[in-house]
Amino acid sequence: MTTNNISSADVCIEFDDVVSGYKDFMILNNLSFKARRGAITLLIGPNGAGKSTVLKTLFGLLKPRQGKVLLNGENINGASQKDLLAKGIAFVPQGRNLFGQLSVYENLELGGITLGMKTTHERIPEILEFFPRVKERLNSRAASLSGGEQKQLEIGRALLLRPKVLLIDEPSIGLSPIVVLDVFKLLRKLAEQGTTILMVEQNVKSALAYSDDAIALESGRLILHRPASEILSDPNMERLFLGGAHASATTP
Repeated sequence: MTTNNISSADVCIEFDDVVSGYKDFMILNNLSFKARRGAITLLIGPNGAGKSTVLKTLFGLLKPRQGKVLLNGENINGASQKDLLAKGIAFVPQGRNLFGQLSVYENLELGGITLGMKTTHERIPEILEFFPRVKERLNSRAASLSGGEQKQLEIGRALLLRPKVLLIDEPSIGLSPIVVLDVFKLLRKLAEQGTTILMVEQNVKSALAYSDDAIALESGRLILHRPASEILSDPNMERLFLGGAHASATTP
């Protein structure tokens, strides 16, 4: 059972019958869903379900072979990353994506390169208020930071753009449980301030506790779309995430 009854005024992101993948190997198969504005929507499902492919397709790294990707009702198929950044979309991909030999401050400057240095320098202090530990390491090489500090720096670099939409892929990888919760709390705060967040996260139970909605994918198709709180309290939740999604979704 899927529930995707979102009023058109509340829709920020929409996939409409999207087919997308790599060369001749399609990962997303006629995928349709809507994500609410100012909410955290968590993408869940087994490995290979297409979760990261959704983010890459939305950010223009993969081009849909069929269907439409819409942002606030506008078809953004074929838009460049530069155009998407200008529209307010920022992407924090999986893994580490920093310039390790450069300082923390220099990495932040590069994150704001499309803004111009004056605006970037004005915004950096504001971003650092979210990340006190990163603030203490401004002159350190990015490679010398811990995994948690590096991930916070990546998120901070994305936030320099004041994105309206934040795409974030597996933010908890390599982080301690305490740092993971700090990241989730930050994302929750951003959503409450109006940022739309689409997240892929392996630490499903913790992520659900901070999310508004959850979308389950299987073989590149939507199989369930429900409030995160409902899935979190579902006694069949583990079956849902371990490949028994169809059975769980239809349980009364």
